[in-house]
Amino acid sequence: FFLRRSFGGNPVYSAVFMKYLSLMMARGHSIEYFIEGGRSRTGRLLQPKTGMLSMTVRSYLRDPARPLVFVPVYFGHERLVEGRTYIGELSGRAKEKESVLSLLKTIPALRSRFGKVYVSFGEPLPLDPLIRRHAPDWTGEPSGTDDRPQWLNPLVRELARGIMTHINAAACVTPINLIGLVLLATPRQSMGEADLARQLELYASLLRQAPYSPQVWVTAADGATMIRYGESLGILRRQSHELGDVLRMSSEEHSVLTSYFRNNALHLLLMPSLLACAFLSNATVPRADLHRLARRVYPYVADEYFLRWSEAELPAVVDELLEDLLNH
Repeated sequence: FFLRRSFGGNPVYSAVFMKYLSLMMARGHSIEYFIEGGRSRTGRLLQPKTGMLSMTVRSYLRDPARPLVFVPVYFGHERLVEGRTYIGELSGRAKEKESVLSLLKTIPALRSRFGKVYVSFGEPLPLDPLIRRHAPDWTGEPSGTDDRPQWLNPLVRELARGIMTHINAAACVTPINLIGLVLLATPRQSMGEADLARQLELYASLLRQAPYSPQVWVTAADGATMIRYGESLGILRRQSHELGDVLRMSSEEHSVLTSYFRNNALHLLLMPSLLACAFLSNATVPRADLHRLARRVYPYVADEYFLRWSEAELPAVVDELLEDLLNH
């Protein structure tokens, strides 16, 4: 259903919309919305916009006819139809307005191959337990008003962060994600075929043996299969060499676009890479120093990338990741 981008200065519209939202929930209809409020231009999750979320909670408090549960959904692509638009916007160009003409311009692109779209569902978030934690006196009875209790804003912030964290915890790791993670970290965005296949398999194996969460899916393809798949989508280009073929990004445009897919999965390897960084200039590092490093840095990266672990869980996570790195 349609809604205005801003309700400011129109209390009647806001009241009618809230009533409509409450009616839809009371009837048991599913409601879908994008909590970031706009498209990410980098592939990373944006900070959540809480306006619609707040209205949903207030509508529920007004008439809690049915239990309310938020189901986080992750979408993962392998190529973007609007790739050139994204590159332009990353360069500072204003977002183009939608029109019939812009729709017609996309028709020729539909002849291209865009790979697969992955959809996965994160761990659901029921609202009632969260309300009882913030408002122990809440009885579950209809409030009958649109008032904003003092505990509403902290509850909505916690709920918004929980949804984003659960979306990231349901990520899908495709061959294109892994190709971006590996090749974009090299100086010339190119590698020998054997080295690239080995590195792709290493990343996939690290993610499988010490999974970020039970909901994360990782491709079962081996390195050679991932390379062939990247070539079939036009992302990789092969350069023949007498010592072994070299694989590189097929164009500068594909390099920029592949950074989007790399960023989709970046959070899954943040903690292993943090630990690995400690060994760039040191042959040996005491385990206690690694724990201290993780403890100092984690709050910042966790807030930026919506990581799922609490600080109390961190020591066990570090030990598990160290074992994973040792095994490899």
